[in-house]
Amino acid sequence: MNPSINRRALLRHASALAGASAGLGVLGAFGHAHAQSTWPSKPVNLVVPFPAGGGTDAFARPLSAQFAKLTGRQLIVDNRGGAGGTLGAGIAAKAPADGYTLFMGAVHHAIAPSMYPKLDYDIEKDFVPIALVANVPQVVVVNPKNVPVADMKGFLELVRKSPGKFNYGSAGTGTSHHLAGELFKQQSKTFITHIPYTGAGPALRDLVGGQVDVMFDGLGSSAAHIKGGRVKALMVSGNKRNPAFPDVPSAAEVGLPDYTVSTWYGIWAPKGTPADVVARIAEEIRRCGASDELKTIWAGNGAEFSTMTPPQFGSFVGNEVKRWATVVKASGAKFD
Repeated sequence: MNPSINRRALLRHASALAGASAGLGVLGAFGHAHAQSTWPSKPVNLVVPFPAGGGTDAFARPLSAQFAKLTGRQLIVDNRGGAGGTLGAGIAAKAPADGYTLFMGAVHHAIAPSMYPKLDYDIEKDFVPIALVANVPQVVVVNPKNVPVADMKGFLELVRKSPGKFNYGSAGTGTSHHLAGELFKQQSKTFITHIPYTGAGPALRDLVGGQVDVMFDGLGSSAAHIKGGRVKALMVSGNKRNPAFPDVPSAAEVGLPDYTVSTWYGIWAPKGTPADVVARIAEEIRRCGASDELKTIWAGNGAEFSTMTPPQFGSFVGNEVKRWATVVKASGAKFD
């Protein structure tokens, strides 16, 4: 065999192998990019850190249904209640950062750092912010049989006559329900006994059933019960009435102008989730919020879908952590 011909054959073979390898490299890179760009390729788990039936559920479940409708993939609501919402947050923080576990938290998670001395996660460092999905005012609701009053004036007269006789349920120590109750007591100069639950859902069920007398709840979870007459709304927080409940007076109208507590709900992913996947998640959540179905449900719950970008939501959370630290200190509320 001619040595020069043999060398040429070997060179052609090596060149063909290099080309094939490069082709596979390009194909591999394309395949990786394609896999990321087609998120979600399987069902997505949404950790909700409260039992079913609370305010978070009132927004998580319609969002889940709309997500499935738009993407063809399930968004599975995984209720993990306990410890004022911090148990589920800790579970979500340790989940794989691949875009297939998301966390739906709330204002409670901006309060928790000031209330719980030893959290096993950091809401600002262990999560990637994605979207603020709803912001609703707190509403003071009572069981109409336990608290037979026509309005807030009558309620204040009743509780001032019997300090400690009436109680209020909350979603847990350190939640916005708890802090809202403590602020109300502070500003109205009343005393109502606090009864912490594992979530707003169980507390609300006991309010309807008459086991507790009062709740300082997010409007989203109380809305259906107010409309059904099972609980009576005495006021919404802030200085204006809510369009969904125009007959319920604002805190300012009943003489509590500084009572401005609201409940917001947001979505995060575990730290380390790829930026392109975070962008896709944010876009799909935005699409859900822009749908007529969700706009109608949100309006019925006295809420709007936020247009914040992920970085804007992250800044919002940081500011809320600082704001609630001040509120917790001023209210004297402590973990019990």
